[in-house]
Amino acid sequence: MAVLFSVMLVTASGNTAMQSILPTVGTQLHIPDFWVSAAFSWSALLWVYTAPKWARQSDHRGRKALMRLGMIGFTTSFALAGLALFLGLLGWYSALWTFILFALFRSLYGGLGSAAPPAVQAYVAARTGRAERTKALSLISSSFGLGTIVGPAIAPLMIIPFFGLSSPMFAFAAIGLIVMIALALKLPDDNPGYEARGVVTSEPYSSAPSSDSRNEDDDEAEETSLPPRLRWGDSRIKPWLITGILGGNAHALILGVIGFLVLDRLGLRADPAMGIRMTGIVLMSGAAATLLAQWGLIPLLQMGPRSSVLWGMILGAFGCLIIGMSHDLYGIIIGFAVASLGFGLFRPGFTAGASLAVKRSEQNGVAGIVASVNGMAFIISPALGVLLYTYAGPLPFWLAVAVCVFLFGWGFKTLKLDERIIAQR
Repeated sequence: MAVLFSVMLVTASGNTAMQSILPTVGTQLHIPDFWVSAAFSWSALLWVYTAPKWARQSDHRGRKALMRLGMIGFTTSFALAGLALFLGLLGWYSALWTFILFALFRSLYGGLGSAAPPAVQAYVAARTGRAERTKALSLISSSFGLGTIVGPAIAPLMIIPFFGLSSPMFAFAAIGLIVMIALALKLPDDNPGYEARGVVTSEPYSSAPSSDSRNEDDDEAEETSLPPRLRWGDSRIKPWLITGILGGNAHALILGVIGFLVLDRLGLRADPAMGIRMTGIVLMSGAAATLLAQWGLIPLLQMGPRSSVLWGMILGAFGCLIIGMSHDLYGIIIGFAVASLGFGLFRPGFTAGASLAVKRSEQNGVAGIVASVNGMAFIISPALGVLLYTYAGPLPFWLAVAVCVFLFGWGFKTLKLDERIIAQR
C-alpha cells in the first residue's frame, strides 16, 4: 500500500506543483493565459486515448509492469518539460517555441503516464470486497489529494537561483526516479490471471476483518481466461461514465482558471514569487478539503457511490458560487475549499460506482475507462474556462454551478441507491 500510495502521491504532487507555477511562467514569457492552459490539452487527449489501452495490457503484462511504465512517462516528461522551460526562460528560443516544446514533452505524461492510475486502481479494486471498495478507492484517491497539498506547498521551496521557475519540475523528475526504484524493489510481481482476482483479505486501512466471504467474486478467482473487452456503452457503467464526464468537466473548469484568478484579483501579475505563494495557498486549501472528504467524511458517514456524488455536487455548486463572487484571498480560499470538498466526495463516488457495476475480472477494463474519463475533462474545459474568464471573470464559475446543479438532478433520478449497488450480483 505504501508503494501504491507513493505512485499516486508523486504524480499528483508534480502536477499540482506545475499548475501553481505555470501561470507565473506564462506571465514571465508574455504568453496569453488561454495558450498556457491549452498546453495541457494535447496531453489530456493522449491520456483519454491511451488509458484504456494500457489497462487492457495489464491483463497480459500485470499491473506492476504498467505502473512502472507510467512512472517512466512521468519522470521523462517532467525532466524534458523542465528543460524546455529552463532554456526558454533563459532566452534560447522564443516564448512560442518554449510552450510548443513544453506541450510536446508534456505529452509523454499523457501517453505513458496514463498507464499507472488504472493499474493502481485495478490492483486495489481487485483485492477488496464490494462493501469496502468505496473506502479502499477513497484511500487511493486521497493519495492524489495529499499530493495536491504537498505539490503547491513545496514548489516555492524547490525554486533555486540557477534553475529558477523550472526547478520544481527537475526535482519531481528526481523523486519520480526514486519511486520507480521502490516500485521495482518492493511491490511483488502480480500474475494478472489470478492474483488480482483472488480471495479478499483484510485491508490495512479498513475495519473489515479477514474473511473469505464466499460469493461470486470467489468463483471468479478460479478464472484463467481473459474477460471480454469492456465497452463504453455497457449499460452497467454508462450512468457512472456520464456522471464522471459531467462532474469532471465542472471540476476542470475551475482548476484551469483558479491560478489566473488569484494573480488578477490579488494584483500579483508583476510579483512572480508572491503569485506562486498565493496560488499555492489556495490550491492547498482545496487539497486539504479534498482529504477531509476522502479520509474523513466518506468512511465516517459510510457514504456509498450515489450519496458521495449527490452531496459532492451540492457542495461543488456552492463553492463555485462563492469563488465567482469573491474578490479577496479569504473569499477565494473559502470558495475553493468548499468546491474541493464537493469534488473530493464526487470523484471516489463515481470511481467506486463504476467499479461496483462490473465483475472482479473486469476491473482492469473499468479502471482504464475511468482513467480515460478523468483525462477527458482536461482536453477542453481548462482552456474553455480561461477563455470564458478572459471574456467575463465569473462566467466559468457560473457554468460550473450549472453543471453541478444539473448533475445533481440527473443523478438523483438515474443513479442506483447505494444499498442496491453494494448488494447487486
